Amino acid sequence: MKLYSPSEIKEIRNRFGFRNSKSLGQNFLTDKNIIDRIIEGSEIGPDDLVIEIGPGIGVITREAAQAAKKVIAVEIDTDLLPVLQYTLGDLDNVEVINQDILKTDLREVIAKEDFSGKVRVIGNLPYYITTPIIMKLLEEDIGAETITVMMQKEVADRLKAAPGKKECGAISLMVQYFSEVTELVKVPKTVFIPQPKVDSTVLRLDVRKEKPVAVDDEEYFFKVIKAGFAQRRKTISNSLSVLGDVTREEIHSALETAGIDPVRRGETLNLSEYAKLAEALKNKG
Repeated sequence: MKLYSPSEIKEIRNRFGFRNSKSLGQNFLTDKNIIDRIIEGSEIGPDDLVIEIGPGIGVITREAAQAAKKVIAVEIDTDLLPVLQYTLGDLDNVEVINQDILKTDLREVIAKEDFSGKVRVIGNLPYYITTPIIMKLLEEDIGAETITVMMQKEVADRLKAAPGKKECGAISLMVQYFSEVTELVKVPKTVFIPQPKVDSTVLRLDVRKEKPVAVDDEEYFFKVIKAGFAQRRKTISNSLSVLGDVTREEIHSALETAGIDPVRRGETLNLSEYAKLAEALKNKG
């Protein structure tokens, strides 16, 4: 069953009377070369457990199942369940869970499985919840080795942006704190049915076993990073005023302790500088 074939997709949609949901990002991939690059770039091995977010009609799921020991596909849309039973029913190493990924206890799901390899996460993420899903996967520490996800190009550009680049934001540093970000392939909008309005990019996040900087309080560390980007046109000394729990004098003292020029802008600071700044602020300079 070639689920990436436009004629096959059309036949399935007609058979089940299925209509794609824009809000759920249901755009089905039709390019086998890109699918192969996603599977290869995910580094899935024969002993691995794959968690797939949003399988759609199973286009990538079938290919992942050929490479992995088992695939657990998490799908929120109940209308797709009979479709997935039809497209994946012949595979004995695929399980479909009808849940909202943001409400799913993935650690519990994984703990029930018997496998000797690694956990790999794959998925095509809807635009409006791309960031919440990625941060859930990283912050909950589900034990994944890699997270390979497709997203809108501008979101991918932000996640992989280095400090000082215009695309760099708080989410860039937060994701890079947890993982190493690699771009696998650009995906033009023309290879989807239905065709979306924007191009996509596939990123692989290699989850770090050791963080690049030492941080005592991650929650406060992220709070300081967000404050640094809260008012992009202002200097870091002014941006930090949104924290609310430190005085202007304490901010200047902390910046001096961290060796950071107070007239720099927040988007120019790297992870190491934010780590030093957060520690200094926590100690009130």
